[in-house]
Amino acid sequence: MSDFPVNPLVMIGVGSSFAFSGLFYHLYQEKKKELKKLKEIPIFKPDRHLVKVLRASPHKRLQYVAVEGLVQADGEPLASQFVPRCFGVVQKVAAEEHWKYWNTFTRTWNSRTLNKKETKNSVPFSLVSPGVYISDLYVKVQNPLEASGSYMERVYHRVRRAEEGLVNVMLQGLNGEKPVAMEESEELLRVGSTLTGFGEVVLEGGQVMRLQAPQDGREYVLVPTDYRSFIDRHESSASMWKTLTAVTGITGASLLAGVIYNLMGKKNDRSQ
Repeated sequence: MSDFPVNPLVMIGVGSSFAFSGLFYHLYQEKKKELKKLKEIPIFKPDRHLVKVLRASPHKRLQYVAVEGLVQADGEPLASQFVPRCFGVVQKVAAEEHWKYWNTFTRTWNSRTLNKKETKNSVPFSLVSPGVYISDLYVKVQNPLEASGSYMERVYHRVRRAEEGLVNVMLQGLNGEKPVAMEESEELLRVGSTLTGFGEVVLEGGQVMRLQAPQDGREYVLVPTDYRSFIDRHESSASMWKTLTAVTGITGASLLAGVIYNLMGKKNDRSQ
């Protein structure tokens, strides 16, 4: 090996490239499996076709399907606490105080969060087919707060600095603490927004359809987009991992080929 020295940094680059390529390929395969399962889930809209399928199903129940529609409050919607004429059916309001305290050991100001408060509210709502403003066909969404997924839109966010008179800055001299800011935010699932729910759908009373958490343990999910956009996002993610796999693999192969070429060249020079 001493006759044909190899730059250790190059070999580290080769090993790292192949290692990352293997990792990205694993992530690509996992995303590909996830995408395949998602595409196998039947997709419906709140229409007569869904009612017909439910009536023909055992126990008038579909164990795991996707339902896409527009959000419509069953009664009075929730009004935003901060934004005029902004209404929703699920609401989350959060507030927290940001403080700094003096660390006597490091002699620096460190940050911490205090008095974090979060409230969630919801009102009964349903999904209706796009373009239908008055319809007797809809899918009621059961217990949306139990569903996973980032399905709410942030409609308000403000950071109020302490200098605005939020708290008394005299506390700094008394106990080594000083207020920095109060952060407030509000998220809403807005009326009229597109929502896709993944879960179990049951038919009650021959006409009332209900989306709820699956009884077989699968995940109850709400996503703030239509089904096609949801699938496109997963396909883009799979394509990204596939591209990274190819790029890092080609990089590692190119570096390795360069090392071998240089070694063979030096070997030929010595033999001559």
